[in-house]
Amino acid sequence: MFRSYAAIGDSFTEGVGDPGPDGTFVGWADRLAVLLADRLPEAEHDTFRYANLAVRGRLLDQIVEEQVPRAKELAPELVTFCAGGNDIIRPGTDPDEVAERFERAVADLTSAVGTVMITTGFDTRGVTLLRHLRGKIATYNGHVRAVADRYGCPVLDLWSLKSIQDRRAWDDDRLHLSAEGHTRVALRAGQVLGIDVPADPDQPWPPQPPRGTLEVRRDDINWAREYLVPWIGRRLRGESSGDHIEPKRPDLLPL
Repeated sequence: MFRSYAAIGDSFTEGVGDPGPDGTFVGWADRLAVLLADRLPEAEHDTFRYANLAVRGRLLDQIVEEQVPRAKELAPELVTFCAGGNDIIRPGTDPDEVAERFERAVADLTSAVGTVMITTGFDTRGVTLLRHLRGKIATYNGHVRAVADRYGCPVLDLWSLKSIQDRRAWDDDRLHLSAEGHTRVALRAGQVLGIDVPADPDQPWPPQPPRGTLEVRRDDINWAREYLVPWIGRRLRGESSGDHIEPKRPDLLPL
């Protein structure tokens, strides 16, 4: 059982693509926190502490500088650490070099907190925008698994989670998971931690009616206009979409 949990990372961990009733993002980390709290005896539910320190757009070094010290200060029993993805998709970055910096952060975290669960990158073969980076992401994933072995970290392997390769697991921007996608990641994270989860994260999606070629092409054009072109522009200018976004939970709070 874990009685405290801090999540650090970028937009994936912040929960972008999974808006809650009040408009703030929920995401897989919040959903995992619920699974963890539910494992405690009912009388102890109010004692569970959780903080999501993730901030969209953050690069690895920013996460290490801003979030890792805070996580160490809070000293939870569990930390989930997902970082490096925004570095890997930038042109010219070296996955070997990014992995070296990632390992230094993992070594720092594991020396100060309880369990550190680290996360691989997605298989992007079905993502038009990121398909050409698949080999680069796979190389980084290999390093992440090696780091996990060296430091005894459980691994949330997103590459092998086949259900999130379905288009319905992704938000309209095709860069962030949908609510259902985040739910499936939370269920897999629970499995990795040995929790009896309420559903199978890899359960098949219901069948969909076939779509015509013209309809698919029209959707692709609209997506490119609304999301792809602005995304490429930000990358070319070296901009991040989350430079001024604050963590949604700065402290460990009762769930």
